[in-house]
Amino acid sequence: MEFKKNTVVTLDITDMGQNGEGIGKVEGYTLFVKDAVIGDRVQVKVMKAKKSYGYARLLEILSPSPDRVEPRCACARQCGGCQIQALSYESQLKFKEEKVRGCLERIGGFTRIPLQPIIGMESPYRYRNKAQFPIGTGKDGRPVAGFYAGRTHSIIPQEDCVLGVRENQAILEVILGFMEEYGIPAYREEEGSGLVRHVLIRSGFATRELMVCLVINGETLPKAQVLVDRLKDIAGMASISLNINTARTNVILGDRVEVLWGKPYIEDVLDGVRYQISPLSFYQVNPIQTRELYRKALQYAGLHGTETVWDLYCGIGTISLFLAGQAGKVYGVEIVPPAIEDARKNARLNGIENAEFFVGRAEEVLPRKYREEQISADVIVVDPPRKGCDSAVLETMLQMRPKRIVYISCDPATLARDLKILCQGRYKLQKVQPVDMFPHTVHCETICKLVRK
Repeated sequence: MEFKKNTVVTLDITDMGQNGEGIGKVEGYTLFVKDAVIGDRVQVKVMKAKKSYGYARLLEILSPSPDRVEPRCACARQCGGCQIQALSYESQLKFKEEKVRGCLERIGGFTRIPLQPIIGMESPYRYRNKAQFPIGTGKDGRPVAGFYAGRTHSIIPQEDCVLGVRENQAILEVILGFMEEYGIPAYREEEGSGLVRHVLIRSGFATRELMVCLVINGETLPKAQVLVDRLKDIAGMASISLNINTARTNVILGDRVEVLWGKPYIEDVLDGVRYQISPLSFYQVNPIQTRELYRKALQYAGLHGTETVWDLYCGIGTISLFLAGQAGKVYGVEIVPPAIEDARKNARLNGIENAEFFVGRAEEVLPRKYREEQISADVIVVDPPRKGCDSAVLETMLQMRPKRIVYISCDPATLARDLKILCQGRYKLQKVQPVDMFPHTVHCETICKLVRK
């Protein structure tokens, strides 16, 4: 059988790829099918054909998998946010465990993997404390909010994502109604015109405080006081601001924030540590699972009150301050200056005096402090971006020879790559703990404990 574009075939889905797509074979030819799950028998149309594999669009589910469930969100298939909401939660957790294991075996070369059962959620909905809704114009000319369809910048209207807090819908209804009433135009990306680009909403799960930040393509928002008066009536509203972003870019937030009403931040509490969170702050989006993750980091760090700890890629100091209560001294490093300002504020807010923070690249700050100032480490905690650690960071960590390394990762592939380097050096991989920070998506957080040989 010849496989080419528009060929229609029937196949059984026997595996799932890294991005949650179903995988099946017809006469030895592999097809990747978005929205199909393991156990489905499906009819598909080939959209792109390579020599030994291709990509197909799901036409019909002929026989559903026993692990298939009805997505709670009506637009789950169209929206690019939840790739595996049609898979039962138990099966999602199994998929993520195997994703971590597969990367460690294939990329890291590990054979005996000390993989712990994944930490899942009791209720895997309404867990996100942050949402960024793009604003556009519907076919009827009215403003709409929602999410981008997968791999596009077409907005799927959706004001009540089931992963976000319920207050999101009320906030968006106020903003969209205001825009329609006063003729405030939505941003048009292709032309670089219009005003309102995105709406950023944050919520403090412990404090119940709400933040609304409108990202605008201009310096001012007409009739801003009218919008403020309407938004501040929503229970919990604590901060309303504008973020100025006039650049022709896909980056959501600009550098400048102007407070319209309330505080320039909201507060939240994790295990007794209080944090101030501004519109530009990095703060984990799932506070329930963040607590589990940080408790595990504290356990793996094995602190007794005297250790020197480095926290690399520290953000607003969330892990640093979590560790400071049981360490002798904590040093945090982060490249984003506003994040370090937040980290220092958060240390003062909690009366923490044994945490010090540096602005700069981890691959530059760590080697300099080690070689020029002889600042060593008993424990190093790293929580890098998706691309993993810079080679200079890994090299310096091996030279510093801390007793323990705690590696927190949002990408199993780069985690496996970095662990291979560390374990070919002086370290042994002692624990691998996946944590489901992002239910219904393919993303998985992993925390690892490495001990010096």
